[in-house]
Amino acid sequence: MKKRGIVTKRVNEFPTPYTCRNAIQKGGPETKLSMILMGLGNFVHGQKIKGLLYLAVEVAYIVFMAVNGITFLSMLGGLGSVPQKEVWDEASQVYLYTKGDQSILILLYGVATILVSVLMVFAWRGALQSAYKAECLAKEGKHVNTFGEDLKSLLHENLHRLLMTPPMIFIFGFTILPLIFMICMAFTNYSVEGNKLVLFDWVGLENFRKIFDFGDSLGQTFWSVFGWTMVWAVVATFSNYILGMLLALFINWKEIRAKKMWRFCFALTVAIPHFVTLLIIKSMLQPEGAVNILLRNLGLIGATQSLPFFTDATWARVVVILINIWVGVPYTLLQVTGILQNIPTELYEAARVDGAGPIVTFMKITLPYMLFVTTPYLITTFTGNVNNFNVIFLTTEGLPRSVGSTAGKTDLLITWLYKLTIENQYFDVGAVVGIMTFVTLTIVSLVTFTFSGSNRNEEAFR
Repeated sequence: MKKRGIVTKRVNEFPTPYTCRNAIQKGGPETKLSMILMGLGNFVHGQKIKGLLYLAVEVAYIVFMAVNGITFLSMLGGLGSVPQKEVWDEASQVYLYTKGDQSILILLYGVATILVSVLMVFAWRGALQSAYKAECLAKEGKHVNTFGEDLKSLLHENLHRLLMTPPMIFIFGFTILPLIFMICMAFTNYSVEGNKLVLFDWVGLENFRKIFDFGDSLGQTFWSVFGWTMVWAVVATFSNYILGMLLALFINWKEIRAKKMWRFCFALTVAIPHFVTLLIIKSMLQPEGAVNILLRNLGLIGATQSLPFFTDATWARVVVILINIWVGVPYTLLQVTGILQNIPTELYEAARVDGAGPIVTFMKITLPYMLFVTTPYLITTFTGNVNNFNVIFLTTEGLPRSVGSTAGKTDLLITWLYKLTIENQYFDVGAVVGIMTFVTLTIVSLVTFTFSGSNRNEEAFR
């Protein structure tokens, strides 16, 4: 860590002498044997129940690895090779199917076994540190906690462990495991192409090569969808933000009456489920929908004509942006109303004394303050718009789409990912698209927040 040419070393805020290194270097025989027989050190120093629990964890892990774990890991390198076979049964005069390997299960169980092994390493470290702590306390003549006292400590000094353990278990099971599983899938040929839905193989970076190859149809589709996704995310984010802020400023204007009624009207639109609003708008914009029928009756278009809301690429993209504004501006209005009311009035009074007009006041006071406070909100909104599945899929369904293409002109990466996996069963390419989406959002979020005033100038407007 460097600051003005001076190198400073990061200091541990919670130092403890009971580390694994000290246990290995300074621990007694019972502590060092705890590296092999977990819980032995605790058992020797009177913590029998705790020692038995550590031993039970070790035994359970050894049994799991002996029964299934080693098999899962050994098959992970090849992902299986035995296909399902069709065998004629003379007795019943029907074909029977033998059980073959399923690569998807082999991959899942293999990744799960690796994660279980990682958790076991943490358990081993905890057992070693606990054994060394018990040894040190016994040598110093201090009290060594019983199992009951350890349980009571979970409600006091170790409350953080009690509260954080369940969330960490769920994070490992429902976030980290699926994430690693998906990342691994990107390096296979798991897809309907070549009939690789049951047995598939590792292909290394081949899927990434296709994505980055501008000469490949898949690469061309990816970069087309990626470009539109970025344009959509930027326009959708800032159009909602600017229009929502201007609307909030207008409602807060002193000359406007019934402010509560106006806020209630916009809040009411938030209470209506998004999918209901989107499906109604989709129905109204159909060739025989309410909008086209109304335009025909008014004579603005021919009796047999209809505006190409969803059949022309440009029209469709403009339509989904306008629809997103309709459903998104009320949220922004509610978000920024409270912030606008917290801007110090002294700043506006000083600006009026200096002769600043409304536009200058907005550009020099309101907008900088809002950007300072709401930068994290903007990053979150940008991320949400990149992954805005509902607005696209429930209105245009990604259409219009070129013949032979897996993505339409209004498809985002998230809707194209859905079509690749659910509709077309290109799971390998879908995994790559998911990784690229994650990497893009991570880079944009980190760079934006790092160089924003919210991060670099925390003392501003205080």
